[in-house]
Amino acid sequence: MLATKTAADNLAQAAPVKGRSLWADARARFFRNRAAVSGLVVLIAVGLFAAIGPFIAPWNYEDIDWAVLGNVRDAGRPSLETGHWFGTDALGRDLFARTVQGTQISLMVGIVGALIAVGVGTLYGAVAGFFGGRLDNLMMRIVDVLMSIPYMFVLILLLVVFGRSMLMLFIGIGLVSWLDMARIARGQTLTLRGKEFVEAAQATGVRPFTIIMRHIVPNLLGVVIVYSTLLVPSMIIYESFISFLGLGVQEPLTSWGALINDGAAEMNNGLLWILGFPLFFFVITLFAFFFVGDGLRDALDPKDR
Repeated sequence: MLATKTAADNLAQAAPVKGRSLWADARARFFRNRAAVSGLVVLIAVGLFAAIGPFIAPWNYEDIDWAVLGNVRDAGRPSLETGHWFGTDALGRDLFARTVQGTQISLMVGIVGALIAVGVGTLYGAVAGFFGGRLDNLMMRIVDVLMSIPYMFVLILLLVVFGRSMLMLFIGIGLVSWLDMARIARGQTLTLRGKEFVEAAQATGVRPFTIIMRHIVPNLLGVVIVYSTLLVPSMIIYESFISFLGLGVQEPLTSWGALINDGAAEMNNGLLWILGFPLFFFVITLFAFFFVGDGLRDALDPKDR
């Protein structure tokens, strides 16, 4: 009897077992994925390179080293002595400084463009899926019409007609980049609007848009986060392709696409470093985003819990 009482006292005094939230579980699953963690480390390193690079670069991205301009093949090679750590381009400009700036612009286009696309697409799809009926049909037909328009043709046409600028680049990319997210958000909202917590909110007289912002959108965060990590590299590829065609950012600004275009033009002259360094950062960043996106998808997938 005494032993039974002692055991009961010990159980009563024992610390309660703490549960783990869905987000904590997803975080643990993500960090067990070596490829995803490696991608995250690479993204952090690239971000630090873009943030710290301007402060440690010996040269400005606009400055021309007249000493190497006439003999770029020999004098413009990567060197610690001259301060051109990545070498110079064909015009004698420091490639390290220009790669830093290209990284900043490409990441800005990718991240800002993805945030805008995800924000607009999520709200648009959530509204269409929640209200349903004729409004849903009308909003989705608008999406279908916009998706039928040749995207790259419209973007190139805008840049040719209205001139090359960062603003026009954002407008052109943002015109249709939110369409896929709108379809995904609508499909998820059609499932969520029949849940008990949504019906309870409707029964208590909560306004529809309040339900969308407080109940629907927060439950879409898992899908939104995964899609945004996969959308960023797509944005970077679009911008790089446009810059590769010569329709992207204007000189003296640059991006990965513009740098790769310059390097490809100098391959026959033996100036391989002009192509190699920007291409390296471009490739590892894209792979890192894809690995992180796959890791988040696996971590947030309810089927794997």
